[in-house]
Amino acid sequence: MSDSAPIKRRDFLLKTALAGGALASAPRGRAAPGNVSLVAGSSDPIAASEPVKWAMAELERAFEESGRTVRRRSAVREAAPGERCIVASSGKSGADAPESFRLSSATTAGRPVLLAAGGDARGLAYALLELADRARHGMPLEIPKPLAEQPANPVRSVMRQFTSEPLDKPWFHDREGWQQYLTMLAANRFNRLHLGFGLGYDFLQNVADSYFLFLYPFLVKLPGYEVRASNLPDAERDRNLDMLRFISEQTARRGLDFQLGVWMHGYQLTHSPRARYVIEGLTNETHGPYCRDALAAVLRACPKIGAVALRIHGESGVAEGSYDFWRTVFDGVKACGRKVEIDLHAKGIDTAMIDSALATGLPVNVSAKYWAEHLGLPYHQAEIREQERPVVGHVGSRLMALSEGSRSFTRYGYADLLREDRKYTVRHRVWAGTQRLLLWAEPQWAAAYSRAFRLCGSTGADVMEPLTFRGRRGTAAGSTRCGYADSSLEPPRDWQKFEQWYRVWGRALYSPETEPEVFERPLRKQFGKDAEIVQEALAKASRVLPLVTTAHLPSAACDTFWPEIYWNMPMADEGLRNPYGDTPSPKTFQNVSPLDPQLFSRMTDFADELLKGERGGKYSPLEVASWLEDCAQPAITLSRAQFDSSPELRRVAVDVDLLAAVGLFFASKLRAGVLYAIHQQTGDREALEESLKQYKEARAIWAGVARRSKLEYVADLSAGDRYSVRGQWADRLPPMDEDIAAMEQKAGAAQLVDEPRVRTAIMEVFERPEQDMAQCLHRQPKTFRAKEAVALEIAVPDRKPASVRMYYRHVNQAERFQSVEMEERGDAWAATVPAAYTDSPYALQYYFEVRESRAKAWLYPGLGPDLTNQPYFVVRRG
Repeated sequence: MSDSAPIKRRDFLLKTALAGGALASAPRGRAAPGNVSLVAGSSDPIAASEPVKWAMAELERAFEESGRTVRRRSAVREAAPGERCIVASSGKSGADAPESFRLSSATTAGRPVLLAAGGDARGLAYALLELADRARHGMPLEIPKPLAEQPANPVRSVMRQFTSEPLDKPWFHDREGWQQYLTMLAANRFNRLHLGFGLGYDFLQNVADSYFLFLYPFLVKLPGYEVRASNLPDAERDRNLDMLRFISEQTARRGLDFQLGVWMHGYQLTHSPRARYVIEGLTNETHGPYCRDALAAVLRACPKIGAVALRIHGESGVAEGSYDFWRTVFDGVKACGRKVEIDLHAKGIDTAMIDSALATGLPVNVSAKYWAEHLGLPYHQAEIREQERPVVGHVGSRLMALSEGSRSFTRYGYADLLREDRKYTVRHRVWAGTQRLLLWAEPQWAAAYSRAFRLCGSTGADVMEPLTFRGRRGTAAGSTRCGYADSSLEPPRDWQKFEQWYRVWGRALYSPETEPEVFERPLRKQFGKDAEIVQEALAKASRVLPLVTTAHLPSAACDTFWPEIYWNMPMADEGLRNPYGDTPSPKTFQNVSPLDPQLFSRMTDFADELLKGERGGKYSPLEVASWLEDCAQPAITLSRAQFDSSPELRRVAVDVDLLAAVGLFFASKLRAGVLYAIHQQTGDREALEESLKQYKEARAIWAGVARRSKLEYVADLSAGDRYSVRGQWADRLPPMDEDIAAMEQKAGAAQLVDEPRVRTAIMEVFERPEQDMAQCLHRQPKTFRAKEAVALEIAVPDRKPASVRMYYRHVNQAERFQSVEMEERGDAWAATVPAAYTDSPYALQYYFEVRESRAKAWLYPGLGPDLTNQPYFVVRRG
């Protein structure tokens, strides 16, 4: 058969569906208004596939809900003259790439035809689901101009984690809820569900809630092994497996891939008298073989599982360096007898582990954390913190020998995984640490995240849902997952609160070019004429917490730093109760490192610049404070508007109000931190007094948050068993008061410093910083060749720079940036990346710092006004 035969076959199928074939007869009479005929050729294997048949039924339901009469036809000519027809086909129509689709209008045999075509079954299902979405939101069926889309990211995964028996068991066994949830995922163009188990604990000590912690005995009983979970009835175990099979089958029915996450392979609990379920009948000798055989049994029992995610570092309960154990587990994946992807969590990973997985012959992916266990701005951090760098000679504890030792840089980023010659794929896992309770929906930033997830050939993202850690480590306190004290705000199912979150993430991951109208549809339906105000306020408020975590990160761990409900970090007294261990010493607020220390400056360093009258190009805490205040303004407009008090609007209004206030709190505290750093470096009383004023203003803002949140949320919104992730906003006020009191004591003994530089520095803290970036001209190379130098130039036509410095590095976070002073050559500045440096399996990244004077410098390309661009250039090997 020739190469063109498949295309000719598709053209034939398309023409047959449109024309109806020679034997089709046209019915008499004309169509009634609102009638719709759905046409899918039975001879088209893609149109006849299960996902497409399901999507066709979903479209039919959407039309019926909107008051239209729907009929199924086998050909267009069977419809009444004038009756609108929707033809589903895989025929060639500009939708040939995997998961792509095209919608276009035509007239055939006197009938208006809307052609829904897809490059494959998933693409055709997306075309039909797009029409269903339009129908449900009251939009006309007409497509004035063809709509063609294809995915930007091959993998668009959402992770739902079983963390708490009391909070998560109800949704796990909710069959109707699963069907609604999966339908929503498919409609929003996610193409993978990652259902995870075992992330409730990092280590098997003081375990209170052990349900599904060591997964296998909760699903299967294996012949030849007397392994069981105590107090678990056999019928419940069998029901669990049946439920997992049902979920995976329903996922596949909608055209999504199903990934099983097994995050815990340890089984021996210590100091855990409250644990109800204990693993019995397993020994160190049988541990590996049992896990191998149990995993194979689960995969055979659930044939729709297409991928297995494994946490392979010490928090899995297995000591790092246990390569034999993991090779045995990988053999269990292979033993199921079909192609199943092995997805390895990146923390602590090394070449030996990756090679062991590749040896199975199965596809291997490595999932790296994106912005630690939080969510930063929509780019990949230019540099990791000093705390993540290996200390020469240091070896971690027994379980964590690698991830706390030589491979510590793998903990919170893409590390050294993006080699151009890699034989595995890389995805980026978005941890639910920054925003885990309040709403998030920022389409413009979501589009930028989507682009970032393709860095150097990365294949997309695995995004943890917001409530992933609710009730973690046995802390469910009798409330719901959403945690509302006001039951009128509670949605029927917890995920329904976050439907806009799913829409924004899913659609943007599929296409960062998605039109704003797509995100506005549900808001218009819910809020009518007020939709625009709601959209802007929610979008801007959604920027607050990612901005905070980028510029100020007292801990990379999500069970320590929770910026939504922030445990106050002291400025004056490091000895106050303080959960932040992985931060520079002294462990005070003003000394905290940014999560991206290459592009953002910390308060102590910026105070030093102010006192010296110098400026680097890094973004200062004062710029961040200004951005946070800008984010809060639309939320203030929303809070002052008069709306109907529907539960949907109140949910949005409450969370937007809280987010905006948290942003204003951090803006004030950042200024307080800079002022206090000025006091520390000079001893000046005025700097300390002004710092106190800003701190008290921040405290007053937080007190307002505490008063407001008590009306809607329960007293303990637990996300873990540490005090920093328990409780509610009001619990955070006493530590602030203690720190403010310590500062007031210092103020009594401080003296004024009669130096102009100090007065000037204090004044500058209260001035709004302006980004005065001149236009720069730079031509980025398309590629480079290994062992050849890369010559780079930049021009600043409207300014006369005093100097320009180029920073460059391999796309490898294990390395540090190199820098070189550029030479002025006529109207441009030039520098070269040496040939020896390009002899590497990594792409290059670089940016420029332009200095106009001692007190004025900026970065190029830097961050634009919306903070959505990649602030450095990346050039891949040719």
